[in-house]
Amino acid sequence: MSKEINLVALDIPFPADYGGGIDQFHLIRTLHHLGIGIHLHCFKYKQTEQSALTQYCKSVYYYDRIEGHAGFSHKLPYIVSTRSNEQLYRRLLDNDYPIILEGIHTSGVILDPRFSKRSIYIRSHNVEQRYYRALASCTNSPFRKLYYIHEAYLLKKYEATLAEKVAAIFTLSETDTHFYRTNYKKANIIEVPVFLPDWELNTQTGMGSYCLYHGDLSVEANEKAAIWLLKNVFNDLKLPFVIAGKNPSDKLNKLAHSQQHTCLVANPAEKELQDMIAKAHIHVLPSFIDTGIKIKLINALFNGKHVIVNEATVNGSGLEAACHIATTAAAFKNIISQLYHQPFAEEEITIRKKLLGNRFNNRTNAQAILETIFDTKPSSY
Repeated sequence: MSKEINLVALDIPFPADYGGGIDQFHLIRTLHHLGIGIHLHCFKYKQTEQSALTQYCKSVYYYDRIEGHAGFSHKLPYIVSTRSNEQLYRRLLDNDYPIILEGIHTSGVILDPRFSKRSIYIRSHNVEQRYYRALASCTNSPFRKLYYIHEAYLLKKYEATLAEKVAAIFTLSETDTHFYRTNYKKANIIEVPVFLPDWELNTQTGMGSYCLYHGDLSVEANEKAAIWLLKNVFNDLKLPFVIAGKNPSDKLNKLAHSQQHTCLVANPAEKELQDMIAKAHIHVLPSFIDTGIKIKLINALFNGKHVIVNEATVNGSGLEAACHIATTAAAFKNIISQLYHQPFAEEEITIRKKLLGNRFNNRTNAQAILETIFDTKPSSY
């Protein structure tokens, strides 16, 4: 008899075209292949329902996320209060299957006394209180800065009350695992890396053609990183530099095309983006947020050549040995200048094989989750 779970997604995890969507979708796909019956609950916010999810799930339900001022609460973080939904709770009460919550975002159910005896697990995508503090430092908008600071304050209080009420918290990175184990000593913290497409290490040795930064450019922290590179690294480093990603602002688009050696590719299709990643010679991936795990970094290591990061990008990933790490704009320039005419070598591929192969194995990582929930090994595929 197959095992069944409720999985509550923070949004609709398809198409899998951003970090959190990639992780959630490939978790679902892997659990399905392992024979798990999935009852998927998705929050809908400026997204459309996706029939493709039905091939992996026994049932799929959608819930409108509360929008605007109606979602604000003095006690709950906005990302939680806007996903508190009685219809969801009633559906979860219709069965007694374990509940996996994707992110702190979907955890409002834990506060409901009707679920006090249910087996509930959270997959923590970030240490959200730290993430929102970092977002506050990335925005130039006074209103957004105030919102992020307030949200971080609420999240700090909220996470402290939540940690001991769940059966386990699954973390995605070493940094986040350390934070939770240090601050919430009574909680059951288990590190399980992100879920990925079926990438195989297919990086080619030799030379690429340009430097590349890619990411969801509608996220302020990613836009800030791209602008920082344009203004502080490729301002006088006259090497071809391409920025690629979703929904760039007019400001970023104009800045990227203000120099002859820099450009921006907006909203590339998945195949086009992967082709750009393969053809780049250097991936330049600074970050201003040091929580969670950056799937764009993992993508570059699986499918690209040289990778240069700062400490915030790579902290807690276990992938430091596969990257060149710079701390200042001058250091980025220096390393880029050294690597631009240096072929990507077989020795670096060997390092990546050791680091990536074992850690990012979807089947092994899904089994770790299922063994925690069911205290038994599932069927293999």
